[in-house]
Amino acid sequence: MQLNRFTDYSLRVLIFLAVNRERLCTIQEIADRFQLSKNHLMKIANELVRGGYVESARGRGGGLRLAGEPGDIPVGAVVRHCEGHIPFVECLGCDVSTCIISRKCTLKQVFARSLEALYQVLDEYTVADLADTEGEFLARLLRSAQG
Repeated sequence: MQLNRFTDYSLRVLIFLAVNRERLCTIQEIADRFQLSKNHLMKIANELVRGGYVESARGRGGGLRLAGEPGDIPVGAVVRHCEGHIPFVECLGCDVSTCIISRKCTLKQVFARSLEALYQVLDEYTVADLADTEGEFLARLLRSAQG
């Protein structure tokens, strides 16, 4: 399984905001730090705001900040939100499968259980764990000249 880029970048944004909790951060600043497209990050920021993970302040001096404490944002919830209901395999995503063995195949149950196990592990971690706010490595790496 591979997370889509949208989810990967969403987690990076949340980590950046967790490390820079003391101030508002701009999309341009995050894009520059991660060398990502500002336009793509704008879409991600909007979705993170819609999901309740990020707050935005408009206008001059505006920017983004986490909507809550990093320790209260489960990684599994963010991944579920960003990934949506994209099926692991075809038979997990629809009522009608084109696979000729789907009626007798146990692969569907195996993948469903493995996906649930993945989310159980992701739910054990929060954005605070990813940001390692107690350590200095990410803080030095992700704090900009503005911070």
